[in-house]
Amino acid sequence: ITGLMDNYTVYFGHVLSGSFYPVLQRAIGVGSAFEGWSPREQDVVYRVLIPMTPPRGHSFHLELDSAEHRHVRNFRVCVQLECTCSREQKAEKMLCFLHHPELRENQDLSLLDTLCTDSYLDVHKTARWFYQLVRAVWPALPQSHTWHLKLLPSRRSCQFQVTNGTETFRTEMLFGVRRDNSHVFVSSQTREAYTQSTTWPESYAVAEAKFFKHIARQAPRDSLHLKCLQFFIRLQLGLSFSTYTMKTIVMHLLNTVPVSQWRRRHFLRRLIGINESLRLCLEVKHLSHFIVGNRRLPVEIRLPRDLQSAEPPNLFHQLAMDPVARSQAISEYLDL
Repeated sequence: ITGLMDNYTVYFGHVLSGSFYPVLQRAIGVGSAFEGWSPREQDVVYRVLIPMTPPRGHSFHLELDSAEHRHVRNFRVCVQLECTCSREQKAEKMLCFLHHPELRENQDLSLLDTLCTDSYLDVHKTARWFYQLVRAVWPALPQSHTWHLKLLPSRRSCQFQVTNGTETFRTEMLFGVRRDNSHVFVSSQTREAYTQSTTWPESYAVAEAKFFKHIARQAPRDSLHLKCLQFFIRLQLGLSFSTYTMKTIVMHLLNTVPVSQWRRRHFLRRLIGINESLRLCLEVKHLSHFIVGNRRLPVEIRLPRDLQSAEPPNLFHQLAMDPVARSQAISEYLDL
């Protein structure tokens, strides 16, 4: 999948060269498949996030949606025209959108006219554009000679599967805009039942993937930290505890318990530790987000300044507000 995404990136660069569509960077593997703890091999979805930067003559400005409650941070990506009347461009006889609005009569030129709604980057329009790109570029890729491409429906990402008759791989291409020079993005992935097409939720998936890579570099060869996470996620299937809850608990423990204590001989002790952490979080009705406001992250994980000093959101805020939900969670914990 990494090889396929790299080939796509190269051809995206060729196809979009000189256009006024977003510039697509190299895909970043995120989620359980790339972090190494997919609970069930037959259900693996390879998720990648493709960073987008503005084309020449345009700029992206991220606007926090202050109307949302603090447990979910949503942004809008405002697209603005920039003056490109530099001496170099004048020498090349390139006209700028800002001072030559007649150029926008050709709707293939301006990003504002193709992928935006009311000057804001539209997730649905961007997803359709990605589908068109993936379909158009596929015949040029070397994988197309031995694999069959099937596009799958989605409104906020580009999903497809490739098969060669014996193996099938499913991929979801998310897209996003980087916040400052950090490992935090606003992405097309939704966390709610309904998300407006101009809403881009803040995503910590890249930062989390970098954390697991950091642990992998330090862990001994017989480390079972990923097996511990797999064990609990498979154990709680059918219960109300989310996969992200268990992942967050394990990340907190990996950040506090030395990696030397996750070896095979420590397996039972670490399982008991995860179980106890879940119980304590249910008792106090609080589970802190792992990325936001965490001042003990590895130095290579970069956060925007506002997230470095932010109060970590409580992932169990619903339990604190709803006694019935908390009672159900405790009952399910006892079953677990």
